Amino acid sequence: MRTFVLVVAALTSSVFAQEAPSRPVAGSFKVTLDAALQDTPYTGRIYVTLTKREGLEPRRGMGAWFAKNPVFAVDAVDVAPGGTVAVDAAAMSFPAPMKDIEAGDYTAQAVARRSVDSPFPGFGPGDLYSDPVPLTFTPGDSSVVEFKLANVVKEEPFRETDRIKEVSFVSPLLSAFYGRQVKARAAVILPKNWKDVPGTRHPTIYFIGGFGSSHTFAHSLLGRLPASADEVMVVIPDPLGPLGHSVFADSENNGPRGRSLIEELIPAVESRFHGPISSDIRWVTGISSGGWSSLWLAITYPDMWGNCWSFCPDPVDFRDFQRIDLYAPDANMYTDPAGNRRPLARQGTEAAIWYEDFCKQEWVLGHGGQIHSFEAVFSPREDGKPRPLFNRDTGAVDPETARHWQKYDIRLIMEQNWPTLGPKVDGKIHVYAGELDSFYLESSTRRLAESLKALGSTIDVHILPGMGHTIPQVPWKVMFQILRDRAAGQTNLPSVQPR
Repeated sequence: MRTFVLVVAALTSSVFAQEAPSRPVAGSFKVTLDAALQDTPYTGRIYVTLTKREGLEPRRGMGAWFAKNPVFAVDAVDVAPGGTVAVDAAAMSFPAPMKDIEAGDYTAQAVARRSVDSPFPGFGPGDLYSDPVPLTFTPGDSSVVEFKLANVVKEEPFRETDRIKEVSFVSPLLSAFYGRQVKARAAVILPKNWKDVPGTRHPTIYFIGGFGSSHTFAHSLLGRLPASADEVMVVIPDPLGPLGHSVFADSENNGPRGRSLIEELIPAVESRFHGPISSDIRWVTGISSGGWSSLWLAITYPDMWGNCWSFCPDPVDFRDFQRIDLYAPDANMYTDPAGNRRPLARQGTEAAIWYEDFCKQEWVLGHGGQIHSFEAVFSPREDGKPRPLFNRDTGAVDPETARHWQKYDIRLIMEQNWPTLGPKVDGKIHVYAGELDSFYLESSTRRLAESLKALGSTIDVHILPGMGHTIPQVPWKVMFQILRDRAAGQTNLPSVQPR
């Protein structure tokens, strides 16, 4: 019986091997612009990206931080409709030059960046992409595989439900800055049993997601809300702009993102869905880049918020920007003073991404990545672009740019303005970071705690043992409970004991 099964299996395998289509061999690529979709000359970045992951459309894995999927890019200029672009050994390439990319079987896809609003190539409405092509990549081979950019990314309408609604409108502030119509958007998770009754008011939490998230995260967030959130309205503003996560800070490159939130979006949301009658029950929270955002909003607009709960915030002290002192003489993003390369991310206790590699990946992808997103917020504008904080070849930090970043250094701002800021925020801010944060953010948070202690502040900052880059469940639940009870008029509020 066993021999029979093995023989049948061998014959079946042989038949399938004969019937399976052969993969074309590619040593380089050619990308053609479909004249039906691009009827004017094209100028922009064109990509070819590869993946070995079965079932994944390659463009959806392009730029994945931990996967290191190969991607090649070319800046095209005035390519005629129907014209072609060569993507060969001269192209920008990650994670290595094209000649050094591992040979083997991949699925490949071409992308052309056209969206003026999306920071992520291949995802923005209007971006072009080809059909995926299985191929065998062989660096140096003379064979060329051609892709036709015959598909266009369409804008997906926001999916509303009985509890999740969208607020979207053209922002006068942002439109004036960009010189074109730009929308401000938010998702609203309504309290259970919400009714459109004039005169009613609901305690409200503004939740700001991390890098890469938008207001569509509301659908995922709803399932993560504790029972204590049933009577709370949760608003998820869209933090994305063309250059990445705006963190809702006004900046030279992103425009009046904070003002738009405070002066336009919040009034629009709260007038439509009966938001809080006072700032005492309007709170702000977030994680990662959103954790930084929540702190920034709390200290920039202290009269707007009754409380701030910040989880695993991006660097809050630029003397420790993922363990890099940006103000130190000869600061370098790629290597420490001893010459050792700097890690940017870890899995557990082991380094998983190095700063130099991460930045090289962003360089190939173009604007909109995490590091570029920081520069878009913190750096001055130069020649129409954010001035780089550091030399992308050597990692050397530019001291003049680093000084400009001081305007966004949360620890420094709190120290310099404590006599007037302290009375407005003391006791109203709660910060949580994990001892094993995936992006080495805990040490910056620890420095903030030391600074606040020296100021005599009662702001509580917690570094939770063993925790990574996540939201701790006990403070998360208690946050909603305290807001709910405060809205109900209870004054004896429980203390928060993180676990």
